[in-house]
Amino acid sequence: MKGAIKHYLLLSLGWCCVFLGVIGLFLPILQGILFLAIGFIILSRRSARVRLLNKRLCKKYPKYAIVQRDATNRIKMLKRKYFKIK
Repeated sequence: MKGAIKHYLLLSLGWCCVFLGVIGLFLPILQGILFLAIGFIILSRRSARVRLLNKRLCKKYPKYAIVQRDATNRIKMLKRKYFKIK
C-alpha cells in the first residue's frame, strides 16, 4: 500500500513538472526547459516509455542533455542535504 502511494505521488509530481515546463516554454517567467528536465527525470524512474523518450531528447538536443544532467545533480545534492541520503 505504501509503495503504491509513493508511486502515484511521484507520477503526479512528474506530470506537474512537465505541465509547468510546457507552460514555461511560452511564458518568460518560468524556466520551461528546467521543469521539463525535472519532470522527465522523475517520470523516467517509473516509466520505460518516458525513459526512452528522454534518451531520444538527449541525443537530439545536446543542450537539453546538459540541463538534465545539471538538474539531476541538483536533485542529488538536495536529497543528500535534506534527507541524509548518500
